[in-house]
Amino acid sequence: MVTNRGPQSYNEVLTDAVADISANGFDSAQRIQYWQQKLREAAERSMLSMTQMEQQLREAMAAIYKRMVDNGGAVKFHQGVARFMIDRLRPQLHADLQRRIMMSADLIKLNRQQAIDKTLQRFSGWASSVPPGGTKTTDKVKQKQDIKKSLGQLPFEERRVIIDQGHKLTASINETIARGGAAIAIIWHSHFRQPGYDFRPDHKERDGHVYLLKGSWAQADGLIKPGPDGYYEDITSVAEEPFCRCWATYLYNLRDLPADMLTKKGGMALAAARKRIAEL
Repeated sequence: MVTNRGPQSYNEVLTDAVADISANGFDSAQRIQYWQQKLREAAERSMLSMTQMEQQLREAMAAIYKRMVDNGGAVKFHQGVARFMIDRLRPQLHADLQRRIMMSADLIKLNRQQAIDKTLQRFSGWASSVPPGGTKTTDKVKQKQDIKKSLGQLPFEERRVIIDQGHKLTASINETIARGGAAIAIIWHSHFRQPGYDFRPDHKERDGHVYLLKGSWAQADGLIKPGPDGYYEDITSVAEEPFCRCWATYLYNLRDLPADMLTKKGGMALAAARKRIAEL
């Protein structure tokens, strides 16, 4: 086996491991275990530290929070909600931020462990197939590329996690505001028109549709009823599924609903309100 020359890069350790197994083959479990440990250590050294990764994560999430809450960007998702309502909900919204940061960090840690485990599985699967005494037929370059495939995709996957969790934070902030502001329905919006976006067909079909929120004040007063699209709670939420970028506009007033979502009582209440406004 190659003696320890001090800290090596992941590629250097992998090169030594493939060369050693090619020369000696699977002559003992200890040989494979030795390289598994070396590859694990080298893989962990090659990654951005979790401290640095969490800092990047916090900065990305904080930027979304600032845009949505501090700068009032969330107002555009909530027809009829005043800025002071968002300010009143700051404690809950900040809790959403912290919870999302913790969840995202845990997910990144899990993805890292899975990437390393897959790498070691690929290495062990190949190494255990080489007969004792080694082989001269191994394409070492190709074999290394195959072994490190999962690890090579990790930086891309970590960026995807941060972006996806950002969409989920936006959705979570909007849901908190909707609960605090007593929303009665949502309009679903899909990005299916965006070139290159890998949209879900069922999400495309939801675009522009209006879904009732269960248990709202208007429903309790008998003013509204589900339309053809039913309840929002009976489908997956916007940004709930992995890498979903759909978003919702929340509705708070009877006048914003389609006519078929108003009960007779609701229609009469809306007509009376419009009459009072006209008289004023």
